[in-house]
Amino acid sequence: MNIGTVYLVGAGPGDPDLITVKALRRIREADVVLHDRLVSLELLRETRADAIVINVGKERGTEDLQQDLIHELLIAYARDGKNVCRLKGGDPFVFGRGAEEARALAAQGIEFEVVPGITSAIAAPGPRASPSHIAITTMDSWLLPAAGPMPLNRPSGRPLGFL
Repeated sequence: MNIGTVYLVGAGPGDPDLITVKALRRIREADVVLHDRLVSLELLRETRADAIVINVGKERGTEDLQQDLIHELLIAYARDGKNVCRLKGGDPFVFGRGAEEARALAAQGIEFEVVPGITSAIAAPGPRASPSHIAITTMDSWLLPAAGPMPLNRPSGRPLGFL
């Protein structure tokens, strides 16, 4: 049996109209959708009628245990030949644990693709017509990735995932 692919998909800042076309396509094509609790119900209605849809939203105090379970589900469904959409609020790598999920998949030889989402840090100024470059350049803080470089190639050198 073929191994499926996992798509780490950003659902955007909450407004379903702000999801990317590619993200919506991945939701509609997925055999399995593992979603965060903040993902819009309107987006979840876009899944196929026969898709397996699982809420993997985290509860306070059990985040590490739940993250391990998410890794196990991603890997198990992909090994079962399913194409899996891991649907995360905002962007998978901004304040999310997309990097951890990518590492877990890479360690098991599971192919994955990251579909960026619009993070609320970028989307929030839009409705107020506030230019984001002014807001960002006047911030006292910087958004930096928490993790270092990720080895995402197979031993053969062929890319395993795309960031």
